[in-house]
Amino acid sequence: MKRLLWIGMLFVSLATRAQFDAAFTNTWALQSYYNPAAAGLDSKLNVLGAYSMQMVGYEGAPKTMVINADMPLFFIGPKHGVGAAFLNDGIGAFSNKKIQLQYAYHLKLFKGRMSIGVRPALLMIGFNGSELDLADSSDPAFATNDVKGNAFDLDVGLRYTYKNLWYAGVSAVHLLGPTVKLGDEKTHEVSISPTILVQGGYNLAFRNPHYKLAMDAMARSDLKNWRADINLRLLYDGKKHKLYGGLMYSPTISVGLLLGFDFHGINIGYSYELYTGGVGALNGTHEIILGYQHDLDFTKKGKNLHKSVRLL
Repeated sequence: MKRLLWIGMLFVSLATRAQFDAAFTNTWALQSYYNPAAAGLDSKLNVLGAYSMQMVGYEGAPKTMVINADMPLFFIGPKHGVGAAFLNDGIGAFSNKKIQLQYAYHLKLFKGRMSIGVRPALLMIGFNGSELDLADSSDPAFATNDVKGNAFDLDVGLRYTYKNLWYAGVSAVHLLGPTVKLGDEKTHEVSISPTILVQGGYNLAFRNPHYKLAMDAMARSDLKNWRADINLRLLYDGKKHKLYGGLMYSPTISVGLLLGFDFHGINIGYSYELYTGGVGALNGTHEIILGYQHDLDFTKKGKNLHKSVRLL
């Protein structure tokens, strides 16, 4: 019975994810994580951490943490951006870690900016078979000991940003379609399909300059499954602090609430995602984000001359 419940929960979770990678609620905040072309877009050092607890209340439920940082290289020129990220993802007996570096080249096009990015990555996948309580320990489908393996991966991306008004981008992750073989004897393996992600966003300004409506959307597919996410956030930009509140919607999967504030470059946000496919209302996803921004363009004089083209 424990085996059946664990396997059933695993399939439900994978269905909500749609692909191999975990689905974060705050997609708008993780743009350089989803698309390497977004690295170093503005004159700021951007550091963001996100922690997602999915399907709370279920034993072995997914828990995902990512730390992502990017910045421009002004000593080379404003056309270059770099970044790095670390992902730690766990679901049941499976664990997935990813270390990635990224580079982006930006060039002016019309009145906006075209960006091209590339991101090599190292995947490290493990399976803790010793933690399973199986009725038949001789089942070859499950490893009975702890096994792990790694593989090289590659992501690429393209993005166009028009001032602080709108952006659109496309990226391909797991471009190499890696297969990770587990254990010394390589008797188990995990195959990862390439995934296409399409992103876009628009900032709607009101007559009152302190308020703005930010709309972001992302769709992803590995040509077998798909998921779309839509975020709407009402932003308040005050003299001393910034606040936002909004809603997210993923068709056939979930709805959610977004809240957060920004104080002296520190952003703290919380979201709750409620699944609409029969999972209990209290068994949704809690997600916390903590970000920091610091202006790196010391050639500019004055204050607030440049705002992030991603977060505002």
